[in-house]
Parts: sequence; structure tokens; C-alpha cells
Amino acid sequence: MTDSFNLAGKIFNSRLIIGTGKYRSFAEMQAAHAASGAEMVTVAVNRVPLDRAVESFLDYLNPQMQILPNTAGCYDAEHAIRTARLAREALETDWIKLEVIGDKVTLLPDNEQTLEAARVLVKEGFIVMPYFSDDLIMAKKLLDIGCACVMPLAAPIGSGLGVQNPANLKIMREQLPDAVIIVDAGVGVPSDAAIAMELGADAILMNTAIAEAREAAQMAEAMKLAVQAGRLAYLSGRMPKRLYASASSPIEGAIK
Repeated sequence: MTDSFNLAGKIFNSRLIIGTGKYRSFAEMQAAHAASGAEMVTVAVNRVPLDRAVESFLDYLNPQMQILPNTAGCYDAEHAIRTARLAREALETDWIKLEVIGDKVTLLPDNEQTLEAARVLVKEGFIVMPYFSDDLIMAKKLLDIGCACVMPLAAPIGSGLGVQNPANLKIMREQLPDAVIIVDAGVGVPSDAAIAMELGADAILMNTAIAEAREAAQMAEAMKLAVQAGRLAYLSGRMPKRLYASASSPIEGAIK
């Protein structure tokens, strides 16, 4: 299936974005990345030695993948802005997944601090991809200031709960038909990924669901196929829901 999408002027053939954390070994991470078919990988800037002084997962990334630094671990706009600047200098990329957490227990995002940081980073030329709550109004504000896409959560980070509010994602897709919407956080199994794509997401970013699977590479392949199936289903247009039965075989012309 070839169904590419454009993000900040770059074409991606895979609609699955993958992470680097929680894998049991670098070899396992490499195998999962290969099986996923992903063309973009996110890296937590605050959790890796950017000077390459010691071995890290950076040494095991496919150089053909678009690296997407993220500001995980930041709890205010100022910290997120500093982290993004550090990432640009160390990793030589303007791409940044903006993540500003508002609560240490739930890891839910602070939308206001995210918006504040995004304003600064967009003005500095960053390609900003903000993670935020599934809030339509905040999505519009982030897009209005120049963010390259919006990344609403499906459920709390690492929870594996799946899409908890499909109505919000569906409304966001209908109200923002031209925006790139990437569902981030909460996917646990391939059916969750398929549902998110069926609701109209352009792509999905996931990490824990693959990294914590018993067979990470197998789960990565399953997620790849689920994303493709969900996208194809969205493009196909689902049948209408009906309160009553509707016979699969019409009775007109039936033998009496």
C-alpha cells in the first residue's frame, strides 16, 4: 500500500512513527524499527548523551530515518525551549516534538505551557510538532501560530488504554480537514491503532506498545499492518450504522 503524506514539505510513505525508549536491548530496538517500516523516530533529548561520549541508542538508529527530538521530561515552557535549542545544535535538525508535561502522576500535557513554548520555537524556525490533550480549540491555536501538525493524545502516555475519546478525534478531523493530525500516546494493541486511523488520523506515534511487547519486532509489524488497514478503511468510507437489521441478500427477485 502506497499512501504517502506530507509533513513540513517532506514526504513520508509510512504513517507509523516509532520511539526509542523501554527496549530491552539495542538489538531489539533495531529489529522493531526495521519491522515497523517507520521512517521517523523520536528521541528524548533529556535522556540521551548527545555528545556521543558513551554508547547509546543513537548509535543504533537507521540513518535513513528522520530523527525527531522530543522535549520529554520538561514541565514548563522555558525548559522545553532550552531543550529544543540543545537538540537543534546537537542533532542538527529543526524538527522537534514539543512535550510539556503538567502533572507527574498522569503525565498529561500542560496545554498552556505548550502553546507558549510553541510560539517561541516557531518564530525561531523550528518545525514544531506539539503533543497536547485532545482539545479542538487548542489544536486550532497551535495551528494558527504555525505548528507543522497537531499531536493529540489517545490516552495517557504509556497507558495502553487505546482511544478513550473517539468523538474528540473525529470532531478534530472534521473541523481541521487540511491539518496533519498525528495521534500520540495511549495505543496498546493493533486494534487501537486501526481505530485511530479509521477516525481520520494522518499518522500515529507509539513507543511503549511495541517496546514492552513480549516480541517487540512482531508487534511492530502488527502495528504497521494495523495502521495501513485503518487508513485504508478511512479512505474507503464505512457503512452507515443502523438500529435494525438489513439483509445482506435483497429479497427482490427471490424465488417464491
